Amino acid sequence: MANFMESFLQEMMILYGIAILGFLTRKKEILNKHATTVLTQLILYITLPSLILFSLNLTFSFSMIKQFIWLISMSFIAMILAMLLSAWMRKQAKLPEQQKKVYESLILFGNQGFIGYAVIYALFHEQGIIYLTIFNIFYLILIWTYGIYLFTKDAKKIDWNKIFLNPGILSTILGLFLLFSPLHLPEKLATNIESIGKMTIPLSMLVIGCLIADAQSNNLFSMLKNQYIWKSAIAKLIIIPLLLLPFYFTAPPFPLLATAVIVSGMPSASTISLYAQKYGADSHFASIGILVTTLLSVLTVPLLYIIMVALYK
Repeated sequence: MANFMESFLQEMMILYGIAILGFLTRKKEILNKHATTVLTQLILYITLPSLILFSLNLTFSFSMIKQFIWLISMSFIAMILAMLLSAWMRKQAKLPEQQKKVYESLILFGNQGFIGYAVIYALFHEQGIIYLTIFNIFYLILIWTYGIYLFTKDAKKIDWNKIFLNPGILSTILGLFLLFSPLHLPEKLATNIESIGKMTIPLSMLVIGCLIADAQSNNLFSMLKNQYIWKSAIAKLIIIPLLLLPFYFTAPPFPLLATAVIVSGMPSASTISLYAQKYGADSHFASIGILVTTLLSVLTVPLLYIIMVALYK
């Protein structure tokens, strides 16, 4: 366990070091106010699809079927439990309607596409990206459908083209086709895609650092008094991932369950702030909730990993 923890902490220090670099460069205006948007677009449309595609460009084996069943089952259960918990907590909350929408979303949707890929790649490398890509399929569909519905209560607002033409979905479909077929990417092309894909990790952490730097300190301190910010953080970072621990008794390999638990405990997704702004909800409440969970995840992600290692010891 000591070796596991030493390796994990080393990887986390590298990731958080990059986030600190992003924070400092944004504060010093080396990266301007548009940096977060530009980096996010670069990740979503180029580097992350490349990482997914490269990771799935391997030879299929029947042992993967059982792994995929575990991951899809855990993903489905995690999202259902998270939806039930977030809906119940929203109903109990004494908040204005424009904050209730955000509150439910902060609990339900995590930053699985940015920091999730960074952490899992640090732990399990390309194999971890395969696991996370499969685990994220339900999540990607849900955040583009139910996520919009939470803010609009109008199914007609859902843009199905954006869902199925989303680069993450397209790269996943193409990657799964390569995985289950005898076809593979040419070696030189695969090498180039790998180089581009691996840029996702440092760029993702730079984005996290920039998001933290962009928070307004005066508004932050006043909003931190809101109990619902902390309740959403506890639910998102601790309660929801621990709800997956009963899967331990189905005997999944350590990397599978660790990926599911750790990714389910990612900080709230930055997409929530964009939805709040677009659909007239409280975007300030959203930004503070995202910031708080991102900062707390520095402590809770290692805690979840410690729990997983102790469980399998």
